[in-house]
Amino acid sequence: MSKFIRLGVIGGGQLGSLLCTAAKKLKVETIVLSDDKDGPAQKFCDHFIYSKYENNEKLKEFISKVDVVTYEFENIPFNFLNLIEKEKKVLPYPKINKIAQNRKLEKTFVNKLGINTTNWVYIKSAEDIKKNQQLLPGILKSNTLGYDGKGQFVINSLDDVKQNWCFTSDYILEKKVNLKKEISVVIARYIDGTLSYYEPIENVHKDQILYKSKIPADISDKIFKDAINNAKKIAENFSYIGVLTVEFFITENDELLVNEIAPRFHNSGHLTIEAFNISQFENHIRAVCDLGSKPIKKISNAEMYNVLGFEIQDFKKKAFKKNEFFHDYLKKEPRAGRKMGHLTIFKD
Repeated sequence: MSKFIRLGVIGGGQLGSLLCTAAKKLKVETIVLSDDKDGPAQKFCDHFIYSKYENNEKLKEFISKVDVVTYEFENIPFNFLNLIEKEKKVLPYPKINKIAQNRKLEKTFVNKLGINTTNWVYIKSAEDIKKNQQLLPGILKSNTLGYDGKGQFVINSLDDVKQNWCFTSDYILEKKVNLKKEISVVIARYIDGTLSYYEPIENVHKDQILYKSKIPADISDKIFKDAINNAKKIAENFSYIGVLTVEFFITENDELLVNEIAPRFHNSGHLTIEAFNISQFENHIRAVCDLGSKPIKKISNAEMYNVLGFEIQDFKKKAFKKNEFFHDYLKKEPRAGRKMGHLTIFKD
């Protein structure tokens, strides 16, 4: 590697852990800042700083140790990222994070590009739902925060909106669609504008948590091309740098709809670690550290399964075949529904 780089990573979860592991391959030093003292990334990074976001002294220490900063999760306060950017480059840009963590801004951005989403409306009160009955049955989602199904409520009719319903936040209401399947596209964009992407990944959720991802996705050539082109359009209009993931719905009528944008590497892309010559995590580091792109080549068709909660105890005891790749996130405490690891299986 021609230059020594210190990469700051905000967030100490499994995504940060996998990013730090990829960084070692590229001889990039990683300094993790986490508000979780038990964050598993401390077992994979070069330096770990535990700090709440409001601790200015720890933030100064973090900034002094890094050359460029990235983050593992989009729900990091925009003002915090913006403060760092005044002294060190933050990639992806904080303004993108601000859009991606706000469903109203995100869907407005996507729709202005001429890309379809589910029909939706901004909701602040029960009265707003009554005014938009044409979107029922629908899903009420908190406008900010929420992942793995958190902050989401199914509204089949006005009867589901009780008088004591607590509108403590703002929401969006999405029309429910007849869903055939879900896919995601992981795409990398570099400082020079170069784009590289992985083929669409087919995803299966259970209880609103990703259960399984696989390649190739069982989709038409048209859906394949449209999904890639939409992801490219979003990345380019963001002037994005790093790895971006776009999640799509495919309806029973084969309509392609953007569900969400994740300005980061993604759970569905974990299979890229073994199934491609360059993983989503290596691509992200190459992009934000300006190390140059390399052509992506698929090694094998594959399936990835999340290991949730107490399942990890059995997986730790298993013996795996040559075509199976188990990743233990080394989290301290298993809990129901918590992502504790994943297993990728080559299918060729």
